[in-house]
Amino acid sequence: MAHDWGDGTRAVRAGLPEPEKYAAALPGPVFAAHYHLPGEPTGPYTYGRDENPTWTHLERAIAELEAPDPGSAVETVVFASGMAALSGVLFSQLRSGDVVVLPSDGYQALALLREQLEAYGIEVRTAPTGGDAQLDVLEGARLLWIETPSNPGLDVCDVRRLVKAAHSQGTLVAVDNTLATPFGQRPLELGADFSVASGTKGLTGHGDVLLGHVTCRDAGLAAAVRRWRKVVGAIPGPMEAWLAHRSLATLHLRVERQCANALALAAALAERSDVAGLRYPGLPGDPSYAVAAGQMRRFGSVVSFTLPDRQRAERFLEALRLVDDATSFGGVRSTAERRGRWGGDDVPEGFIRFSVGAEDPEDLLADVLHALEAAAAQ
Repeated sequence: MAHDWGDGTRAVRAGLPEPEKYAAALPGPVFAAHYHLPGEPTGPYTYGRDENPTWTHLERAIAELEAPDPGSAVETVVFASGMAALSGVLFSQLRSGDVVVLPSDGYQALALLREQLEAYGIEVRTAPTGGDAQLDVLEGARLLWIETPSNPGLDVCDVRRLVKAAHSQGTLVAVDNTLATPFGQRPLELGADFSVASGTKGLTGHGDVLLGHVTCRDAGLAAAVRRWRKVVGAIPGPMEAWLAHRSLATLHLRVERQCANALALAAALAERSDVAGLRYPGLPGDPSYAVAAGQMRRFGSVVSFTLPDRQRAERFLEALRLVDDATSFGGVRSTAERRGRWGGDDVPEGFIRFSVGAEDPEDLLADVLHALEAAAAQ
């Protein structure tokens, strides 16, 4: 039964089975490669690569959080990682001769996918996220891939506008919602056909699970994605799926705290003369603020900025005490990194991607400001 609950209530109740006397509220992980299967294989669970009861609970939970409204019939397919989920959409929908539009400033691994797509005879076009520039290369595309806010530059595009243009010519739209999470933005509510995310990041939020998911309103699209998962075997382990579901209960709390901390950090950085290129979609005055405010409920936990050079950035990261130098984002513990070290993003050498955690804001701000002063003094 659908309920018009608030985000916090939805988070703690999502995907739970009907109460059963003496049973756990959230059943433990089901470890099974096969199931008892006498007679015709007509039941829901036949083989471990196809389905698992632990996935079922998690998929129902994420679908409840991604749904445009409580009565929406949406389907979620969970994967072993965000890249598996992303690949599940692209390779289940595209064929040789098709055209796909990708963001030129999106997730670094999109470049690897581009190579594979082109090897299969698929034409790949790219354009930046900002200014809805993907509209300029959209004509004739089978699929439009949107990443908003973009990673790591934090540009935002108008999802409704792009969806309208795409659907008017029969183009499907997928939105990478990793940075926002369903409590920051609901792509299906904005008209997208696919909402895709790495559950490794904010959805699970503890830096200990690799996971991904795809949510669709169209059952046929979901079936194609699910078939691709079966064919390539990109399935999550039951323990990972259970840990992810357990973590969803605190998603609302984590997102609220992290977004508040991110805004406080962005405001503090805006006062610094040694910080350039500051971006946070929730900061009034940010180039993306107006568009983001029209389609996002919360603005995410990632702040980006640039220090004068590579050396200053590295000294800043070394001086931090509450912040880990790591390459993920969305976790309860703050992390930061100099993105230029990977070589795949078009960013300055001193560019910092900062993932804001759930620490006390006073402690976090003090640590960051101290590290900035220490980096400048050397």
